[in-house]
Amino acid sequence: MNLASRILSAFGWKVSVTVPDCPKCIICVAPHTSNWDFIWGKLAYASVGRSAGFLMKESWFFWPLGPILRAMGGVPVPRRRGSSLSELLVERFHSESRLCLAITPEGTRSRTTRWRTGFLHIAYEAGIPIMLGAIDYTRKLILIEDEFIPTGDIDADMRSIKNFYRPFKGKYPEKFSTDDED
Repeated sequence: MNLASRILSAFGWKVSVTVPDCPKCIICVAPHTSNWDFIWGKLAYASVGRSAGFLMKESWFFWPLGPILRAMGGVPVPRRRGSSLSELLVERFHSESRLCLAITPEGTRSRTTRWRTGFLHIAYEAGIPIMLGAIDYTRKLILIEDEFIPTGDIDADMRSIKNFYRPFKGKYPEKFSTDDED
């Protein structure tokens, strides 16, 4: 049992990761209602001997935290619209032999029905699978058991993904929604 497993166990968390260890993938993680999600998620993936980078808003990449987050695989997400982050990530997936990135489709810890679609575009254009990861605080369970292959139909793919996440409860359940956009 590694250190990450011992920490999770001490706090009562269980982990189930049954998807293959793909060299390239996006790990879609929801619900995302607390900063704790990041800690539990990183520990869970490390507990099974895997590592993944992650997207995080650029305001977290200040000194001295920025170099630490980058060393952990962090990729800063610009807050301004119109940036070409998706295109850059597709290029990275094409050029790197191994790249796994955790992405929270909600894009915020606040309640929203408008989930970001960039991860679907990236996965489809890069030809990589999306691993569906959930952090369920009710059961203290972190799982990555389902692989999703995007079809290119963003609306249909998003409906399928939201349906997958309906049963899960975040740390703050009132901040999580799988409803369709307003």
